[in-house]
Amino acid sequence: MTMKILFLTPQLPYPPHQGTAIRNYNLIAHLSSNYEVHLLSFVHSRDELERATPLRRRCRGIETALAPRRSFFRRLLSLFLSPLPDMALRLPSAEFRAKLRALLERERFDVVQVEGIEMGPYLEQVVGSGPLVVFDDHNAEYVLQKRAFETDIRDVRRWVGAFYSLIQWRKLSRYEAALCRLADRVVAVSEADAEALRALVPGLRVDIVPNGVDTEFYNVQIPMTKSQLAIGLWSLVFTGKMDFRPNVDAVIWFCEEVLPLVRREVPGVRFYIVGRSPHRRVLRLARDPAVTVTGYVDDVRPYIAAASVYVVPLRVGGGTRLKVLEALACGKAIVSTSLGCEGLGLTPGRELVVADTPQEFARQVVELLRNPERREELGQAARRFAEERYDWRLIVPKLERVYG
Repeated sequence: MTMKILFLTPQLPYPPHQGTAIRNYNLIAHLSSNYEVHLLSFVHSRDELERATPLRRRCRGIETALAPRRSFFRRLLSLFLSPLPDMALRLPSAEFRAKLRALLERERFDVVQVEGIEMGPYLEQVVGSGPLVVFDDHNAEYVLQKRAFETDIRDVRRWVGAFYSLIQWRKLSRYEAALCRLADRVVAVSEADAEALRALVPGLRVDIVPNGVDTEFYNVQIPMTKSQLAIGLWSLVFTGKMDFRPNVDAVIWFCEEVLPLVRREVPGVRFYIVGRSPHRRVLRLARDPAVTVTGYVDDVRPYIAAASVYVVPLRVGGGTRLKVLEALACGKAIVSTSLGCEGLGLTPGRELVVADTPQEFARQVVELLRNPERREELGQAARRFAEERYDWRLIVPKLERVYG
């Protein structure tokens, strides 16, 4: 008999345009070749599923529930009054609980896979119901908040954010540990994240199922529009969801601390910030004529392909970055912080260049802008690395072994 798997996701994994959706869609798409996959997901509108034809083709059954909304006032109250972290309070839904209960009564699933810490309340609901319960912890979330606190506390302008992160770090440490103890199997995206979870729960078994990339989709033979072709020779590109706190911090740090140093040496350089929902602090960066904030684009590939250098100036965060895998697959020369490329097994100087201070980051960018042969060498090594290590066709069998 074919194994039946139920995925529980915090958002509909289509279109696969950002981290969680990219991971969930590709896991489902590849598993559906050998297993009967069902999906119960939150949506933000009832018509979302109608536009997700490729996802519907992959799943035997899909059910959805409307994502709840929390006011700022309720979030503020819970910050002080609830022992639970903010992420555990984002998606409480009687509708989702009822649909999950009905699914478990109607179908005999072999595996229920819970995607992300936001779905923690439903992990608690499925434990003990019969199926193998797999908790896919996309990031060691407590580490992300710990790092955010350590970064923000250095700047008096960010002390409110630091205070928030300190509280969330403490709450997440307890909650994430509790979820790991409940699940039958815990999955992390990197060995660094696995070690962070074992620090919470000594002796915890953690299986590594990395993020991946569709290496055929992300290739350099990409048609470009006139506006994308107009990206100049001295172009730097960063991509990501631009209201996500680590991404906001990254581009602000780069524009304030690194870009001025690059412009001294290469006056014609331009920096492109590509991604949906730019925060107001990101939008303000576009006052500089050397900075372009695109907002949402249908396809990030032409921007990555047109870049002279792809930059990853991340100082906050956890997990592994799909944006780095996409740039690798596009065969781009990359300059990243140590944290930006953490957990991927890359060798600095071979597949990318690593720099952590503004001065060193700027120096490495300038050297690559002036050296097309070195950019080509790094790009070719990057592409090979993505093909050999991170194609989804290589990643999904690791998850199959978790099912055992």
